[in-house]
Amino acid sequence: MLKPTISVIIPTRNRPQLVKRAVESSIAQTLKEIEIIVVIDGLDISTSKELEKINEPRLKIVQLTDSKGGAGARNAGVAKARGEWIAFLDDDDEWLPQKLERQLAVAEKSQSRYPIISCSLTARTPKGEFTYPRRFPQADEPLSEYLLARNSLSFGEGLIQTSTIFTKRELLEKFPFQEGLSKHQDWDWLLKVDVLEDVRIEFVAETLAIWYCWQKGQSTSSMSNWKQSLAWIRNSQNLVTPRAYSGFIMTQVSPQAARERQWQVFWSLLQEAFARGKPKPIDLILYFLMWFVPKNARRTLRAWFRIKTQQVKGA
Repeated sequence: MLKPTISVIIPTRNRPQLVKRAVESSIAQTLKEIEIIVVIDGLDISTSKELEKINEPRLKIVQLTDSKGGAGARNAGVAKARGEWIAFLDDDDEWLPQKLERQLAVAEKSQSRYPIISCSLTARTPKGEFTYPRRFPQADEPLSEYLLARNSLSFGEGLIQTSTIFTKRELLEKFPFQEGLSKHQDWDWLLKVDVLEDVRIEFVAETLAIWYCWQKGQSTSSMSNWKQSLAWIRNSQNLVTPRAYSGFIMTQVSPQAARERQWQVFWSLLQEAFARGKPKPIDLILYFLMWFVPKNARRTLRAWFRIKTQQVKGA
């Protein structure tokens, strides 16, 4: 079998039907010189049986004896990969057929030794479908601010989701994902490699992936509480700007704490955002909205704000 150009890595555990959909979207890629590595993160007989039904010579199953978590499973997949390029796909997401072909074309034209190519995606939620990110980074914009801070009321302004990450295997071998993180694994890795001189993050403007988010029983990220997110940003302070630090506190940590009714940390989180960060007025607005305005009311407010903004632009 010829050496593949791209290695697709799909970590999974206990979601046989979802990972089957992800694998099928990989098989359907227009670019055929690929291998598909599914890393089963711990003992999972049902997933193994489901994958064994797929008649695809490019499919390789890596069975881990013990669970390593998402980061560890991805690293294990990279260790088994033979392709020059790596593309990650979460087991509950899927790709459009031309995703890898489009990203490879951009990567091969890049002036960087280690380009990281992302793309737009369709987010499928219980409330409808949305296209993210709503914008790409400005030339002089720090990556941490693009990912962690907001300049508007709506989610999805800046986004690089794991299932859109496409980069060289060599970069991932030198700088693997940090294992042991239950959340923010992709942000952690992106922020760490972004400071390297040979790394450049680029985007394909086309919508090439489908992200199934905020759907019951699919995403595990919501299981991580606000304390874990707070610990991560504190440990990552050297990788983010003060604005990004305060933005993360106010739009990532505080919503989780508010959902858990942890009113005792309302003032301490606000104080930390000012002590260690540099919040803007929009950060304060978002902070108070997260704590005092119910989620459905926030959606109504965002929808009204979008309509008014479009009306102003069209005037």
